[in-house]
Amino acid sequence: MLRQTLLFLSERDDLKRILFKLPYARRMAGRFIAGDTSEEALAVALQLNRQGFRVTLDLLGESVSDRAEAMRASAEYAESLAEIDAHDAETTISLKLTQLGLDIDTDFCFENLLGIVKRADELGNFVRIDMEDSEHTEATLDVFYRTFSEYRNVGIVIQSYLYRSEADVARLVELGAPVRLCKGAYNEPASVAFQDKREVDANYVHLMKMLLDGGTPTAIASHDERMIDATLEHVARNGIPDDAFEIQMLYGVRRDYQKQLVDNGLKMRIYVPYGSQWYSYFMRRMAERPANLLFVARAAMGG
Repeated sequence: MLRQTLLFLSERDDLKRILFKLPYARRMAGRFIAGDTSEEALAVALQLNRQGFRVTLDLLGESVSDRAEAMRASAEYAESLAEIDAHDAETTISLKLTQLGLDIDTDFCFENLLGIVKRADELGNFVRIDMEDSEHTEATLDVFYRTFSEYRNVGIVIQSYLYRSEADVARLVELGAPVRLCKGAYNEPASVAFQDKREVDANYVHLMKMLLDGGTPTAIASHDERMIDATLEHVARNGIPDDAFEIQMLYGVRRDYQKQLVDNGLKMRIYVPYGSQWYSYFMRRMAERPANLLFVARAAMGG
């Protein structure tokens, strides 16, 4: 019930406007968001690099309905890639297609994405396309496939709570496309998504095995020790090389566990978001792991 409530609130623009005005709101979100600017985010990325972590940077923003705003986001991503290169940071970028104009026009979005991916290719970098709610899944994959046919330094995200994901993974494995596997963070209906956590978890393990057995570059995106343990067991049992996968987690979530995995020699990439449009992202983090609410309460009280 709490998860569903928080996911509902993540879509409320009226609540967002209220929270933005509260003096402690940005501080609350600060545990999970690296700052408002790319410079602040890059500083965090470099610090994480020194601790042994890889990073992916994400400029927060989605559901853009203005072409100029989408083009500004595209330009900022291109600038971020240049900054990453100039500082020799071990970081890629992640982005959402609705931020690049997917809801405006698919071809417009594709051209914006293609420009970013081309720039990343020139700099020897990589772009990950985040997956959004199920209403955008088909369009997101279509744009990804178009881009992947021209450039190979681009990957996609698959969500294990969607029924369709097995078929999508099968196609992606056939193409050899890089995949980040996550459980899913949106409030989806029973018509398209598993509602029982056990079914979501079982499908996650099933999809993980499909990806690793298929030899596609795989990112295991989870804070759930059972999903990570299942991955490591499958890798060890089947002789899958260490460079075939990496673990990915969110900035500010289970920091001790992240460090433990790195100390054990695993490749770990931290997803580091930044930017002023933090509300929806922040609320989804609360919904994913209710324990995060404790950190927020401490921040609000100055603890």
